[in-house]
Amino acid sequence: MDELALLKSSDGPVTRGRLTDELTALGLADGDTVMFHTQMSALGYVAGGPPTIIGALRDVVGERGTLMVTCGWNDAPPYDFTDWPQAWQDALRAEHPAYDPDLSEADHNNGRLPEALRRHPGAVRSRHPDAGFAALGAAATALMADHPWDDPHGPDSPLARLVAMNGRVLLLGAPLDSMTLLHHAEALADAPGKRFVTYEQPILADGERVWRRFHDIDSEDGAFDYSAVVPDGTWPFEVIAQEMLAAGIGTKGMIGAAESHLFEAGEVVDFGVTWMEEKLGGTG
Repeated sequence: MDELALLKSSDGPVTRGRLTDELTALGLADGDTVMFHTQMSALGYVAGGPPTIIGALRDVVGERGTLMVTCGWNDAPPYDFTDWPQAWQDALRAEHPAYDPDLSEADHNNGRLPEALRRHPGAVRSRHPDAGFAALGAAATALMADHPWDDPHGPDSPLARLVAMNGRVLLLGAPLDSMTLLHHAEALADAPGKRFVTYEQPILADGERVWRRFHDIDSEDGAFDYSAVVPDGTWPFEVIAQEMLAAGIGTKGMIGAAESHLFEAGEVVDFGVTWMEEKLGGTG
């Protein structure tokens, strides 16, 4: 963003103190366990970048609180590599590095904050290569431990634990369709036509690189065909989140130059499951 655009988009630099005040005004509080999604470019000029945001969030949630982000693995082999020419498959199987929670970069599509948080001293990253998360704070280990290899968005996933801990979801300038927690609702919803993916990725097992097969809902293209119930070109999570806000679930306010939102995780999942089952013909 150029200097003129910055001046027009914000009433000043976004500092740690300003973020702390505005996050508190939005409703974030001491002791909160919060999963957050950030679109830094929407906030304006953040003085100090990701460390400033992480610092402000920690200032607000305090020593008893916990921060959580979705990570994934930026350099994971694609799901469809098994359709490649055999020589390419053989080379990949022979030499593709294993997922390493300490070294493997978070998916760049999730922005700069997940990588910054997972590298932060004291952060804990889950063991799942494709659907992994990271957390920092009092409940980090409990949230991340033994992330299920299969159904990693479902019961006993970090997302399920976030709900069980009365956690919250913060969209810090991020669009409504970025709410990863709704994948947990997809995993739980009892509706026809649920779509799944099976794929292979290399991981470390007792220090050795091994290829493992994984099974999950299709979180990339959608666990359901939503085309009959959402407008063309619209990601269904945006529609669900808009309807949540219309129903009085969640709060919104300005953080920096960006409209931001704070939700209760349990309310998000309950609303999401009900919406999917009712709209898609589930049995409930």
